[in-house]
Amino acid sequence: MVVIRLSRGGAKKRPFYNVVVADSRRTASGKFIERVGFWDVKAPEGREMFRIATDRVTHWTGKGAKLSPTVARLIKQHAPKAS
Repeated sequence: MVVIRLSRGGAKKRPFYNVVVADSRRTASGKFIERVGFWDVKAPEGREMFRIATDRVTHWTGKGAKLSPTVARLIKQHAPKAS
């Protein structure tokens, strides 16, 4: 099964996560199919903290990929507010 999840990077005590499309059988920091965004947990004020290519996420979920709970929460939190 294909899953959209976080892959950790960054230095010690300075986490940075890539949002990746990967085979669920691979390790979390292993090979992935496509990078679709990032989440910089410790981004300073004025710098982008979260970015995701929603068109690519829609593409992969249309092909049967599942979102991890954390990625689903991040997308819901950072979704543009509808007026």
